[in-house]
Amino acid sequence: MKKTLRSIILLAFSACLIPLTEAFSQEEPLEAAVLISEEILPNYHYEYIPDFTYEQVAKRVKAMDTEMSFELNDRIFSFIQYFTVRNRDYTKMVLARKDKFFPMFEETLRKHEMPEEIEFLSIIESGLDPKIKSRVGAMGLWQFMPATGKMYGMHVNNDIDDRMDPEMSTDAAAKYLKSLYRMFGNWEVALAAYNCGPGNVRKAIRRSGGKTTFWEIYNYLPKETRGYVPQFQAMLYILNHLEEHNFHLVEPTYPIEYEKIRFERAFAIDKLAELTAICVKDLEELNPSIKNKTVPESNRNMAIRIPKNKSFFLKENLAWINDSLGNAPNILLASAIPTPSIPVSNAVNSTSSDRLTYKVKSGDVLGKIADRHGVSISQIKEWNNLNSNLIKVGQTLYLYSKNSTNSSLADNSSSGAGRTYTVRPGDSLWIISQKHSLSVEQIKRLNNLNSNNIKPGQKLIIG
Repeated sequence: MKKTLRSIILLAFSACLIPLTEAFSQEEPLEAAVLISEEILPNYHYEYIPDFTYEQVAKRVKAMDTEMSFELNDRIFSFIQYFTVRNRDYTKMVLARKDKFFPMFEETLRKHEMPEEIEFLSIIESGLDPKIKSRVGAMGLWQFMPATGKMYGMHVNNDIDDRMDPEMSTDAAAKYLKSLYRMFGNWEVALAAYNCGPGNVRKAIRRSGGKTTFWEIYNYLPKETRGYVPQFQAMLYILNHLEEHNFHLVEPTYPIEYEKIRFERAFAIDKLAELTAICVKDLEELNPSIKNKTVPESNRNMAIRIPKNKSFFLKENLAWINDSLGNAPNILLASAIPTPSIPVSNAVNSTSSDRLTYKVKSGDVLGKIADRHGVSISQIKEWNNLNSNLIKVGQTLYLYSKNSTNSSLADNSSSGAGRTYTVRPGDSLWIISQKHSLSVEQIKRLNNLNSNNIKPGQKLIIG
């Protein structure tokens, strides 16, 4: 009796195991099934993926407040399933990147009076990667081809590719999409034209018998475009219903706050990083359009983004930094978008107690101001980064007293008849270089200096 009961229990247990795997057959020995069942371990890293029905998604879509038309269908639903179940990793990737770019997207779209939903198009275009390149040569967040990019002011050479500049490409994409909307009068059709070109869309409209909506011309569009707009709408839905599909942002990426500087010269990013103690990776992330860590002569006037937390140091040391990059001071500083570039007049180190501030009055000229303060016109121009003798009423000029200049020059060591110089409080290598008609690099070579750091009392060889 006991043996029969045991057999019944084992048979019942075996019957429960058989549906769990296709590896077992009814003919397999009972002992083998029990043995394998003991090796099945729980998966503690399982990610819960919520089930959902077409009706549930349709209800959520209907409740969404969007500027663009959005009506669920089987094609869109299939892409929702794809991005929430089969390819969740892609959705997690763009979710982690979106806070880095979406604020800028939204500001640009508002400026152009366009639906904010268009920002989701960049997810389909590039996965929010400003350096991504397609197999046909399209580049950047919005995947511009060279010819289309050039139409919107984005140029390409061996060192710079403006299509990888997030701001320039976003503004260009907004302008291009808005022109396509004016052309077709429908945002979905405009998105289709962005993907396959307005010529292919016009051809689809003709073949459809003059229909004007995306779904009416759907069957006549190229295959890629038939999936392009539904993917955009699927991602629009998903990122507005993350919790319902168990997406949780773990490690978001935020933009680095920055200011813009125009150095008006060619230079290497690595050299700028060395002089300013800015991380090279930060400079590369802020300036993705620079391909080879070099700003070429052809792009000398481009604005370089630098981390905002370094802006004070740069403002105080712009003159010698630019001189060390290999050019005379001629720098423009621009605040964050959209403030335009403005001249920086405090290029001379401002720590000196002998510096004077002078407001230009009506009738003033540089010669008159120079005579009044016992300095030369060339000195005023050097101290204030002036390229000509033109000044205007209300302009602020920075001047250094004649006594300060003479006393510092007279402070040379008597041995060597002026071939050494004793560093004074407020001095920088650039200030000393200007007093002795040398470059910063020459002083560093003469004194075997590995950095631009100097201290009061230090003796420097100056010739």
